[in-house]
Amino acid sequence: MRNKWIAAPYVGWMAFFVVAPLIVVLIYAFTRESADGSWFITLDNFEGMMGYASVFGRSFLLAGIATLVCILLGYPMAYFLARERGRLRSMATLLIMLPMWMNFLLRTYSWVFLLERNGFFNSLLSAIGLPKLDIINTSGAVVLGMVYNFLPFMVLPIFSVIVKIDSRVIEAAQDLGANSVQVFRRVIFPLSLPGVLSGVTMVLIPSVSTFVISRLLGGGKSLLLGDLIEMQFLGAAYNPHLGSAISLVMMVIVLVCMGVMNRFGEGEEEAVLL
Repeated sequence: MRNKWIAAPYVGWMAFFVVAPLIVVLIYAFTRESADGSWFITLDNFEGMMGYASVFGRSFLLAGIATLVCILLGYPMAYFLARERGRLRSMATLLIMLPMWMNFLLRTYSWVFLLERNGFFNSLLSAIGLPKLDIINTSGAVVLGMVYNFLPFMVLPIFSVIVKIDSRVIEAAQDLGANSVQVFRRVIFPLSLPGVLSGVTMVLIPSVSTFVISRLLGGGKSLLLGDLIEMQFLGAAYNPHLGSAISLVMMVIVLVCMGVMNRFGEGEEEAVLL
């Protein structure tokens, strides 16, 4: 009984800050307001989402590209961190996490000065005799901003899984005649997949729903789901019912990803124990 009272603040926090907003979103998602001000239950909000199919496609395409780039960059970095020891690992981890200690808006806005027409990169190209590039206000700039902001969320989960792999498993594979490539392909990479999947979830979902990055680096030309949701609540196209429906769909996607991640995580724990 005493332990249950200890959990009371957590239950209260969950009820007020998680359950209550979720109920509000559910109510708005499945209702509409008529001309006389009365509300009625309907699925029209979800049908209205079909008109923004291109926004969904663009959001998942750019988020998928950013996630793939984060995997290609993050996995070698995580593998390097897991193999190193002492001060070098601490310094490398610090450099990876350092941008996360800055305000998200500020570190994204800094890329505007780097990528603009007369920014650092174009000035560097001009200095070496190369033509300037139109980088800012493009989809490529949005993907670059996603990778920069969310890369640590790919590196850290993979690192935490690789570093927990029992060295005896690797030694056993080597004793059986496996070379370095075979050890990585048959042992390390399969056991690190839960970390990869966790990183994919932590990068893909915020990339799909971001609006700051697309607003600053895309110049509003690359409309993403986050921008669309913001428009429904704060913009001229004020429609909180449609915005809630889109948010609800995003929450379902998050729950599905978390369920798949937990399933692979349980498999990874059993494999390590064996």
